[in-house]
Amino acid sequence: MKWLDAFPWSVVIIVGLALTLAPFSPQPHLWEKLTMWQAGALYRPVDIFDLFLHAAGPALIVLKAIRQVLGTNRRSVDK
Repeated sequence: MKWLDAFPWSVVIIVGLALTLAPFSPQPHLWEKLTMWQAGALYRPVDIFDLFLHAAGPALIVLKAIRQVLGTNRRSVDK
């Protein structure tokens, strides 16, 4: 996961939000796919792939935050 550490926060946030919110109208695909999942209508492979694709944005942001917090704690303990 060191590849994620190499990216600055600005890039991770821009890419993460773009993946999460695209397309911007009429509604973001992530919201649409989550609504379909909640209604039990998420069964086509393309829809499931779309859900994972658009959920990758917030996942990247969360993973980078976790890595930074854990890395910061590890560095302060090692000192």
